[in-house]
Amino acid sequence: MSDHDGVLAAEQSHLDHARAELARMREHTLSLVPDGGDAIADEALAWALHRRALSLVDDPSTTLFFGRTDHDDGQRLHIGRRHVTDSHGDPVVIDWRADVSRGFYRATRDDRAGVRLRRRFGVEEGRLTAYEDEHLVDRHEQDHSSAILAREIERPRSGPMRDIVATIQPEQDALVRADAQTTVCVQGAPGTGKTAVGLHRAAWLLYAHRERLTRQGVLVIGPNRAFLSHISAVLPALGEVEVEQRTVTELLTVAGDGRKEVRLRGEEPPSVATLKGDGRMAEVVRRAVWSAVGDPAQVLESGAVVVTRGSRRWRVPGYLVKDLLHELTHRGIRYEAARALLPQRLSHAVLQLFEAAGDSPDDVVQDAVARSAEVRKAVKLLMPAQDAAKVLWRLLSDREFLVANSQDLLTGAERDLLLWPRPPRTAGTAKWTAADSVLLDEIGDQLQRTRSRAHVVLDEAQDLSAMQLRAVGRRCSTGAATVLGDIAQGTTPWSASSWDDVLGHLGKPDGSLEVLDRGFRVPSAVIDYAARLLPRIAPDLSVPTSVRDDPGRLDVLEVPDPVAWSATVAAQLLAEEGSVGVVVAANSLEAVASTLTAAGVEFSRLDEVVEGDVQQRVSLVPASLVKGLEFDRVLVVEPADIVDGEPDERTGLRRLYVSLTRAVTAMVVLHSRELPPELA
Repeated sequence: MSDHDGVLAAEQSHLDHARAELARMREHTLSLVPDGGDAIADEALAWALHRRALSLVDDPSTTLFFGRTDHDDGQRLHIGRRHVTDSHGDPVVIDWRADVSRGFYRATRDDRAGVRLRRRFGVEEGRLTAYEDEHLVDRHEQDHSSAILAREIERPRSGPMRDIVATIQPEQDALVRADAQTTVCVQGAPGTGKTAVGLHRAAWLLYAHRERLTRQGVLVIGPNRAFLSHISAVLPALGEVEVEQRTVTELLTVAGDGRKEVRLRGEEPPSVATLKGDGRMAEVVRRAVWSAVGDPAQVLESGAVVVTRGSRRWRVPGYLVKDLLHELTHRGIRYEAARALLPQRLSHAVLQLFEAAGDSPDDVVQDAVARSAEVRKAVKLLMPAQDAAKVLWRLLSDREFLVANSQDLLTGAERDLLLWPRPPRTAGTAKWTAADSVLLDEIGDQLQRTRSRAHVVLDEAQDLSAMQLRAVGRRCSTGAATVLGDIAQGTTPWSASSWDDVLGHLGKPDGSLEVLDRGFRVPSAVIDYAARLLPRIAPDLSVPTSVRDDPGRLDVLEVPDPVAWSATVAAQLLAEEGSVGVVVAANSLEAVASTLTAAGVEFSRLDEVVEGDVQQRVSLVPASLVKGLEFDRVLVVEPADIVDGEPDERTGLRRLYVSLTRAVTAMVVLHSRELPPELA
């Protein structure tokens, strides 16, 4: 046996030992049962043990460790996806998130941090097949690229996105381990791993700050359900099985956080949706909510609060009631909180009258006055109970009410856009739109504070409106956020033009902006071709560069009928290992689907994602949903149709840029119409 084979056999033996110890840890966890003490505590413990057992499930298709570091002090650490110990509590595998694992990702010959040797392992179907050693002690040794690292980055992938713990680069690791209180905004070109950075940051935070983040929750927000399905396996593979994942629409329409369910049944022109997403609408709806506060002189009999106690009547004058209302409505609390405090404030004012008359009332008397019919009636008139849907219904159907709450904010033409042409008779019959759901959420937060999570990961943030960003910001008002995106990939009518604007609307103006422009997943032939569009769609951004040795393959083919050719090309791409994405304009979706079906090419439609469906190797996806996804090989059908499918050319070119940057290995472009000049 050669020395190489001997080393590999020893490492495989360590892997087998680690697997056995992980199985022992899981069996031990499953053997633990609550002891029948307190019922609530028993239930909490049972749930904690269940979560722990789920996190200890082994995946035989991967290895428990992917690297090793040897240190000056004699330590030898195997770095893996989770911590594994033996029966004595000694470490067998070190979690990649532990501080001692940092050297595997960041140690260099100039800054070794005590690391003498870094070893990477090649893996096939859960077994070790190769290893590479990098000796860091000899500073004069010539740097060489890692074939194992390159092979892992370029490995064909099918199904959901996988974790990248074995290939995290130093600049990515720095972002992953950023301070928990810091909001990090990542401007990342296609293929730079920004989504993976965000997910691994969530996993690291849950490791480093487990108690607080588990208690308050971590939320991942993606652009659509296809994207969330694509990334759904990453965190569970890292042992994190309880992270909430939502689209923005789901976040704002599904019941929770004290909100009612919002059913979206209406549609509206982009111009109306854009206006409803404008940041000025926050002040409009704030005024609408607080306009319900009444003037004592107008809503109360004699303009004062009068309380009968025994044979005497006690009068709180209107000017004093007005002062109480002003204090409550200008202290920065929510409407319902102010409304709950008003009875006690009025009662306190009555008790002051008692004391001035020589009485000595106690807390029992104050509570009785606060619950009295006179005070309850006054509160109902001064601060009536409100419902978010009714407030918005009135705002969009009552011109006078809208004018009163949008003075100096909106123009007459903008009010005409907002007002319903045919107002529904009641809020309950309104056909709410996606843009309405954001306004409902804003109103709901004015009424009652939204629950904040400990951390929010927001992907494709450049596509959110100011009001959507405010809604996300409320979900991390007491925590931090990881904001991910690419200004060049903004494809909504309201997409952001700068990250300063995004962070400002999120309520995180001090967030740290970081740029990732080294592409690890998209090959140079593909990214260089797509980057020709950048001077037109995002002139302020630098051109991304691919760091891969393999340039990949690019074929731009002019054919008589791209739809008819799509099945033939897809079948050819299927001959190689990995996934295939067929990206088309929305108006070509059905035609391409029929062509693939007729040719016998099995495929999944990503516009019809159903939980539990078997994912085929070929995915048919409209250009509007391809953002954030990646495939080994991509077929783009008729770029001009993709551009024309958007309301303006700039947005259309950005949509095309997204479509042209989804390939990991090869891309074929089929066209019969003229390409944009930059791509011709």
